[in-house]
Amino acid sequence: MPKIKVALIGVGNCAASFIQGIQYYSKPNASQLGLRNPVLAGYTPKDIEIVAAFDIDSRKVGLDLSEAIFAKPNNAPKVCDVPNLGVKVAKGPLLDGVGESTQALIEISKVSDVNVAETLIASQAEIAINLLPSGASDAARFYALQSIAAGCAFINATPNFIASDPVLSQQFKDANLPLAGDDLVDQIGSTALHKTLLKLLSDSGVHINETYQLDVGGGTESIDTMERTRDTKRNIKTEAVAAALTYKTEIVAGSTDYVDFLQNKRDSYFWISGTYFCNTPLKIDLKFQMVDAPNAGSVLFDVVRAIKIARDKSQKGAVNAVCAYGFKHPPKRLAIEETEAEFAKFVA
Repeated sequence: MPKIKVALIGVGNCAASFIQGIQYYSKPNASQLGLRNPVLAGYTPKDIEIVAAFDIDSRKVGLDLSEAIFAKPNNAPKVCDVPNLGVKVAKGPLLDGVGESTQALIEISKVSDVNVAETLIASQAEIAINLLPSGASDAARFYALQSIAAGCAFINATPNFIASDPVLSQQFKDANLPLAGDDLVDQIGSTALHKTLLKLLSDSGVHINETYQLDVGGGTESIDTMERTRDTKRNIKTEAVAAALTYKTEIVAGSTDYVDFLQNKRDSYFWISGTYFCNTPLKIDLKFQMVDAPNAGSVLFDVVRAIKIARDKSQKGAVNAVCAYGFKHPPKRLAIEETEAEFAKFVA
């Protein structure tokens, strides 16, 4: 299969796990455990090639990507060695990439900004993935427009509205480029687990009266979320969870605090109150812990390969089947069963 040439916008924890995942699953006779789709339309993770990367931190800019992914303030777990990739991290524009709460953690490089569109073109990137902090809305929009200028498809892993923005989506459509977003789902994240629990209970005849999901995390992304996108994330998560039910009820889902010693881990707390046979009360109180960065890997592998397929099919604008499958805030939300069916049909 031809290589899927990808550019990374932001070399943080998700980028670190994504790149390590490519190495991990590309080893000869490597176990494919942990992947939802080891092969997707003939493509495997080893068919993904990183050809460009952008960041603003002086501890990453100018380094080979294999070194930059382990530089501070990254704290994603190291699962394998990464050989020299021959890709130097380029200095992108700062814009709104650093919030007040993360200023002390980021060392902004004094190197001149590169021309992003020209760098993408020179690298022959087909797909650009936005992995910037959640609060970097201006930067997300900037990179989306630069991707259009460079002829790159765009994947927006952040909660900033790119695929959900009708104007931007139309610009990608006019440029004959596929687009996917917004806010990447986790492989087994708190929102997915919450939705699954609610659907299981509802399908079994339980009526949900009230439910909440509260997330506490460590790492720079959690700090940024608390400062700049807490309300946005809460709305997106709540809407995503509510889609699991066919009726309206009291639902709250969102990030509630930052705890530095959790590092790249996240604790999620679930509470569900409902009634079943003869109006008998039911209560569920759960805690779920996972590591943030690796949770994005499997879904991102699927989305990258699906957007490559979209390019091969000459799809333009937001690709609904991919957006609904891989993101919490797609332009068009589908029921769980419909989402799976549409995605399977698209990649078949």
